[in-house]
Amino acid sequence: MKAFRGIGVVGLALSLTTAIGAAWGAHQEKSAVAPASEAAPEMERLKFYLGEWDYTETYLKSGAYPDGGKNTGVYTSKLGPGGNSLINGFHSQGAVGDFEAVLVMTWDPREKAYKSYIFGNGFPGAVVQTGQFEGDALVFRSEFAAGGATVKLRNVTRVIAPGKLVSEEYFSAKDAPETLFVRVEATKR
Repeated sequence: MKAFRGIGVVGLALSLTTAIGAAWGAHQEKSAVAPASEAAPEMERLKFYLGEWDYTETYLKSGAYPDGGKNTGVYTSKLGPGGNSLINGFHSQGAVGDFEAVLVMTWDPREKAYKSYIFGNGFPGAVVQTGQFEGDALVFRSEFAAGGATVKLRNVTRVIAPGKLVSEEYFSAKDAPETLFVRVEATKR
C-alpha cells in the first residue's frame, strides 16, 4: 500500500507538471503569435523627446541654492517596450552638484493623463507626476510631503524651435507662492 501511495504521489506530481508545462507552452505559443498592442496615440505627442540632448540647468537663487548656479549634462530618451512609454536618463554636473536620474513617462488611459515616474540619486523612492498638454506645453504636476510641509512641483516643457526645448520647474511649499526653481535649455545632438 505504501508503494502504491508513493507511485500515486509521483504520478500526480508528474501529471501536474505535464499539465502545467502544456498550459505554459500553449500560453507561450499564443503569446508568440499574438500581435503586440499598439501604443496609445497620446504617446506620439511625446516623440519630440527622442534622441540625445545636451542641456544646461540654471538654478535661481533660493533657500536650497543661495547663490544659484549652473550645471550641464546629457539627456537620452528612447521608447520603452511597445512604444507605450519613454525611458529617459539624464546626468548633470556643475556648481550645483552631481545629479543622475531616470524618468519614465507613459499615458494612463484610466486617468486620461500622462504619468511620469522620476528615480534619482538624491532621494529614495520616486516622484510621481500627472500631466497634460496645455496648448503647446506639456505640464506635469506633483504634490508630496517633505519636512512636515506639502511641496508642490509644476514642470512646463515646450519645444521652442526644431531640436530645442525649454523646461521650467516651479516649486512651492506650505502656503508660499510658486517660484521658478530651475530652467533647463536643451539642444538635440
